[in-house]
Amino acid sequence: MEKLKLNRIFSNKWFNYGILLALGIFLGWVFFHPSVKINEIHDHGSEAALDTIWTCAMHPQIKVSQPGKCPICGMDLIPLVQTGSLQISPDAIHFTKEAAELANVLTTKVSRQNPAKEVRLYGKVQVDERLLQNQVAQVPGRIEKLSVNFTGETVRKGQKLAEIYSPELVTAQQELLETVKTKQLQPDLYEASKEKLRQWKLTDEQIASIERSGTIINNFEVLSNTSGTVTARRVSTGDHVSQGTVLFDIADLSHVWVLFDAYETDIPFIKQGQNVKFSIQAIPGTDFSGNIVFIDPVIDPFTRVAKVRVESTNLNGKLKPEMFATGVVTSDMKEYRNNIVIPKSSVLWTGKRSIVYVKEPGSDEPVFRLREIGLGPVLGDSYVVTDGLNEGEEIVVQGTFSVDAAAQLQGKPSMMNPQVGKTSSMPGMIMPGDENQGTFQPGADTDMAGKNMSVGKSTELPGQITVNMDFTMQFNNVFDQYIILKNALVQSNVNKAKLAAQGVQQTLTKVDMKLLAGDAHMQWKSLLEDLNKQIKSIISSGNIGEQRLAFSEFSNQFYKAIKTFGLMGKTTYYQFCPMAFNDKGAYWLSEINEINNPYYGEEMISCGETKETLIY
Repeated sequence: MEKLKLNRIFSNKWFNYGILLALGIFLGWVFFHPSVKINEIHDHGSEAALDTIWTCAMHPQIKVSQPGKCPICGMDLIPLVQTGSLQISPDAIHFTKEAAELANVLTTKVSRQNPAKEVRLYGKVQVDERLLQNQVAQVPGRIEKLSVNFTGETVRKGQKLAEIYSPELVTAQQELLETVKTKQLQPDLYEASKEKLRQWKLTDEQIASIERSGTIINNFEVLSNTSGTVTARRVSTGDHVSQGTVLFDIADLSHVWVLFDAYETDIPFIKQGQNVKFSIQAIPGTDFSGNIVFIDPVIDPFTRVAKVRVESTNLNGKLKPEMFATGVVTSDMKEYRNNIVIPKSSVLWTGKRSIVYVKEPGSDEPVFRLREIGLGPVLGDSYVVTDGLNEGEEIVVQGTFSVDAAAQLQGKPSMMNPQVGKTSSMPGMIMPGDENQGTFQPGADTDMAGKNMSVGKSTELPGQITVNMDFTMQFNNVFDQYIILKNALVQSNVNKAKLAAQGVQQTLTKVDMKLLAGDAHMQWKSLLEDLNKQIKSIISSGNIGEQRLAFSEFSNQFYKAIKTFGLMGKTTYYQFCPMAFNDKGAYWLSEINEINNPYYGEEMISCGETKETLIY
C-alpha cells in the first residue's frame, strides 16, 4: 500500500518540478557562490599578469611563449613582460621574477671604495746606456791581431783586445829617440815628441821604456777600459782603421734597464718612483720588481707611446737585452677616493652617454629604470662613477642588454632612446638627437645588422658584433697606427713605413683577445693571423713596392675587421685605386675624404675614389 502511495507522489508532475528547482538552486550556489568566484577570478588574473612573451630585439614581430633562439637571426630571445595590474612608473621596465631569472638578470648594491688602477705595460730589457763603452783605435793603422773574436765574449778592464800596426806611431817613436839625444840643447822638441805620444794614449811608463830600451814598438796594444760583455765587434784582422774608429762595444750587464711602452691614456696614472712588478716571458715563474726612474717627456709620433724606464740589478745574468717583459703598475687614485665603483658589465655606453639600470626600491618584483651616470677612469673590469648613483642603490650588473632591449620594445627610455615613445625598429641603431646620424631605410642595400652597404653612402651603425668597450678602444689604437703607416707610404718613405708598421704590430699585440667570446673570438683570431703576416712583411722589406703590396693585403683584412667589430668615434673612408698593381686595383682606408694614394705617392697622388664612408 505504501509503495503504491510513493509511486503516486513521484508520478505527480508538480512534485517533480519542485525537485528539479531545488536541485538547480543547489547547483547554482555551488558554481556561482560569490566568494569562490572572486578567488577564481583573482587567481586567473594573477596568472595572466605573470605570463611572459619572448621576443627578439632585432625582430620584434617574433613573439613566442617560451625562451629560445630567434628563427631569423639566431639571437637569444628576451622577455616582453605583461605588467598586468602592477602599478609602476611609465618609464620603468618590469620583469617577473621568472623572466629575470631566465634572462640571467643579476643585480648588486653599489658601494663606495678606494679605487686603485692597474696599468699593464709591455717592453724589453735593454743595456744600461751609462754602462756601455766604445773601444776605439787611438792610433791610425792596420789591425794585426784580434784577441777578442766574437760577440758575447766577457772581458775585464785592462785586458788586451787587439794589436794595431801604425806607421805614424813608429815615426813618432823615432822622433822621440832622436830628441832624447839633444834634449839638453833642445828640451822643447823633446817634450813635444813625448806629448805627441801621450795624445795617442801611450802612458809615461811606456814612453820611458822606449827611451831606456831604444827599441821602437811596432804594434800598439788596445786595452779594454771597462769590464763587461762584448755586444758588437766592428772590425776584423787586416782592416785599416783611423784614429777614433770604434773597434768593439762593451756593456756591463750587471745592471740593466727595462724599457716599457706607455700609451697616452696610461701616462696620467704613471709617476716617477712607482714600483713596477714585471715578469719576463723567457723566465716563467720568476717575478721581478723595480721603481720607475724616468718617464720620457716626449710622445713618439709614430708609435704614440712614451718610454718608461725601470732599473734592475742583474748580477746572475738572467736578464738579457731584448727579452720581452710585461709589467704592472698599481696607481693609488687619491683624487677618486671614496667614490662609487661599479662593474663594466653594468654600463651601456653610447659614445656620448653612459647609462645603467637601477632597481626600483620597495618592489617585490624586478622593476628597473634607466639612469644616466658620469664615469671616471677604467679600473680593469670596473669603472669609477663620478655622479649619478648613490651608495646602497641596486643596479643591474648582468643581463643589462636584455633589460635595455625589453625597454626599447615596450617604448620605454633606453640606451639609444632617452625619451619615452621614440623607439627605433632595431635597438642600438640610431642615436636620437645626433644631427650627424642618418636614418635606416628599410629596403635599402643593408646587411643583417642594418648597416648601409651602398657605395659612397655613410654607414652610421656600429659593427655587426657587439664587443667589449675595452676591445673597441684597443682596436681604435690599431686604426690610428694604420693611418700613420698609410701616410708613410704616401710619402714613399721605406724607413718611415717600417717604423709605422712596427707601431701597428705593437698595437695589435695589445688588443686583448680574451675580451671576445665565442664566434667573435674565433673571427678575430683568424683575421689577426693574416694581419700579423702582412705587417711582418712590411717591417722586414726594404723595397717600397713590396711594402705597398703587403699593405694592400693588410688593408683588405683590416677592412673586414672594421666591418665586423666596428670602431668608436671614427669616420673612415674606404678608397680604391684602379691602376694599382698593373691595373688590378687596390683598396685602402683613410681618415680624410681627399685622395692621397699610398700605392703611387707623388707620382699619382690623387688617383682613386672613395667607395664607402663608414661613420662610427
